[in-house]
Amino acid sequence: MVDVPSDRVPVAFPTFDNVQDERRHRKQRLAAAFRLFGHFGFDEGIAGHITARDPELLDHFWVNPFGMNFKMIRVRDLILVNDQGEVVDGTWPVNSAAFAIHSQVHAARPDVVAAAHAHSVHGKSWSSLRRLLDPITQDACAFYGDHSLFDDYTGVVLDLEEGKRLAHALGGNKAVILSNHGLLTVGQTSVDEAAWWFITMERTCQAQLLAEAAGTPVLIDPDQARKTAGQVGPSMAGWRAFQPLYEWIVSVQPDLLDE
Repeated sequence: MVDVPSDRVPVAFPTFDNVQDERRHRKQRLAAAFRLFGHFGFDEGIAGHITARDPELLDHFWVNPFGMNFKMIRVRDLILVNDQGEVVDGTWPVNSAAFAIHSQVHAARPDVVAAAHAHSVHGKSWSSLRRLLDPITQDACAFYGDHSLFDDYTGVVLDLEEGKRLAHALGGNKAVILSNHGLLTVGQTSVDEAAWWFITMERTCQAQLLAEAAGTPVLIDPDQARKTAGQVGPSMAGWRAFQPLYEWIVSVQPDLLDE
């Protein structure tokens, strides 16, 4: 694996010599993502989950233990779940909704490394409007033509068929708005990417809610929105944007790396 000095942000996506190093890297980023979600207030009781596909067992994913606060999660606390919903590594149970949703997203999108879902305040507020986000800011353009709407609500997602419907609504996009529920984002390259898309999508929901409360936002024209999407929306742009957050959270909460 590329050795990245701890005192600077990496400038290139890491490569790995073996699957063990890649697994360790994904788990470290996953634990960091949970700490950041906790820091930003995305935790809501036992709701919310982020998953990372195992680099060797491709139908297995690492996920948070059911009932453990995001702010406490360490690398060693993460659990590995197989395609039957069984915990094969770890001692905590898995959130049934996490399995119903993420198993179907990972199955439908073999290109996806990670998926993130939480009941963040502005994301769930915006989801109640059952609308896509508009290109009203540069940051919003990351989702221009690259997010969708799951325009139904049938309660807590505990059924695999409902998970399949959700995955179908996501399609090939980086994100989906779950009506009356919240946001879900995915990363094709990394956990970092999935986590960053969620963080910036939550803020984008907040920005549009604020703008519409003040008046009628002026949209960026379609040509410029598409151009900007090509600049701020690619997978590696999402990965890179997460790096300063990772460096910061590890520096202030180094115990998250405990194995």
